[in-house]
Amino acid sequence: MQQLDVNLTIPIPENSVLISKVELHELQNQKLSGVYWNMKDLESRINRKSEWIKENILYPTKFRKTLDSENGGFVFYPKSKGQTWSFQANKMADFLDKHFNQIFSI
Repeated sequence: MQQLDVNLTIPIPENSVLISKVELHELQNQKLSGVYWNMKDLESRINRKSEWIKENILYPTKFRKTLDSENGGFVFYPKSKGQTWSFQANKMADFLDKHFNQIFSI
């Protein structure tokens, strides 16, 4: 098999940098670390109304076991009227990415 060695220079604009996917993921997690979403934040993130989110993500048993803070998860489920939903942003974002096909193929 023949092989060709090439030395190539590709200019990178002054306002850009190259980073690895691992570094990008770490930076994204740091950005959301210590940040909490409420239901309105989650609605705007996934472009769905709270009723759809509850029916398709928060209440199905297959997800609730993982999500519920009472089971060590990262979602606070309100227990009485007046309490609000609370989501650890970085963990919820990871969950949504990881389970995208399961959530949106319903």
